[in-house]
Amino acid sequence: MEPERAIWTLGDRIGEGGMGSIYDVTSAEYGPAVAKLVPKVPGAERELLFADLTGARNVIPVLDRGETGDYWVIVMPKADKSLRERLEEAGGPIATGEAVGILLDIAVALTDLAGRVVHRDLKPENILLCDGRWCVADFGISRYAEAATGSNTRKHAGSAFYAAPEQWRGERAEASADVYAFGVIGYELLAGARPFTGPDYRDQHLNKNPEPLTGVPDSLGALVEECLYKAPAARPSAAAVLSRLERVTAAAAARGVARLQAANRANVIRQGEVGRQASALQSEADRRQELAAVAVQALKRMAATLKEVITDSAPSASVSTGIEPWWTIALNRAELRLAPPMVAVLDPWGARGKPAFEVIAFSELNLHMSEDRHGYEGRSHSLWYCDAQEAGRCQWFETAFMIPGLRLAMTRQEPFALKPGEDAASAVAAAWPDRAQIAWPFTPLNVGELDDFISRWTEWFADASEGKLARPGSLPERPVKESWRQH
Repeated sequence: MEPERAIWTLGDRIGEGGMGSIYDVTSAEYGPAVAKLVPKVPGAERELLFADLTGARNVIPVLDRGETGDYWVIVMPKADKSLRERLEEAGGPIATGEAVGILLDIAVALTDLAGRVVHRDLKPENILLCDGRWCVADFGISRYAEAATGSNTRKHAGSAFYAAPEQWRGERAEASADVYAFGVIGYELLAGARPFTGPDYRDQHLNKNPEPLTGVPDSLGALVEECLYKAPAARPSAAAVLSRLERVTAAAAARGVARLQAANRANVIRQGEVGRQASALQSEADRRQELAAVAVQALKRMAATLKEVITDSAPSASVSTGIEPWWTIALNRAELRLAPPMVAVLDPWGARGKPAFEVIAFSELNLHMSEDRHGYEGRSHSLWYCDAQEAGRCQWFETAFMIPGLRLAMTRQEPFALKPGEDAASAVAAAWPDRAQIAWPFTPLNVGELDDFISRWTEWFADASEGKLARPGSLPERPVKESWRQH
């Protein structure tokens, strides 16, 4: 051990884990604990082993550290049990409330460590119950394992079950790989089985879709499924995971009506084939194509949810569809149309200024009614799949546009949708203030958290069907400042 440290008495060897052997130890200062003896293999440096985790919540602390001639030694508190042991106790799915609590604890740890360290080997064996909280262990050891064995060796049995597609491709793991492993763990807790059961784990993680989760709140099922997206940039950040988990229980209780039924979500998910795309694509064009496929899958789920709520509430409405689920719904004087998604070109902006974010795909919702006595015919909003708020983190956003100075001219639709192009560039790049401007803030859309979105559009649709939809009294209708990234 290092000088001036506690004196530890080595006890029995109690197992293997995280590249080393585990022993019971005890000291006068700390009492019972466990020590991991990690071999000093070539290629793994000491600094990889000892990550600075100061201030991070729900992370097993390092009580002491040192080395012998052949091993580095890490001493940690003795936990009550591992998440693997809890899963084995359950012998099947864990109740949703308990599962959400476990996932919240893990998400807190990942959020606190974002930008500091990537685990690279998150699995139930490395999640321990300590002082009533589920804590993540072996951050430093998994960094050591990455350097010592390479990212594609799959030396540990548990790793193959939880490794992200980019790890199977031999790419360097980033924080999104931990989010993927979190998704596998969440699936295992809620389904009682892992999403991929082998024997060809590489092919399944790269190219297959897991069976959709059933019997769980739609917002929770959708979150786990998004964590399992093949494209790293399409997965939510750890902070977004934590925020959405905190809303799962409250949201489920507040909705009351089962407008976001799990059965409907599962049926829509089955239509998506994005997981079957080859995830070994490397070029910029292929990266965008992969993200576009994810965008289509997500929009299908939201489209089906909105259509179901409208048709359940207004059975007399007529629905016409093209390629399911893109649709037009007509009720009396009004027609609500969801346009099919289009893939954006790499640089659609022209000379009016380039936004700080990247648009992958786009669509629009268009509400049209018979012209009122003021010449008003409704409104339309843009739907863009982009990284508008966090660089590299793509999802669907709703927004809309206006042109200052034309309110006296009374345009027929207000606000209105724009596709990514020169006109939209003047608004999002704020380069031509006398041209188009943002009239609706960039609002993220998440399956399972669409209450505001659905409430607004169903109310506008109802008003339009009776000829009561009025032109907005002022624009923007909601604060738009800082709702998207700017240079």
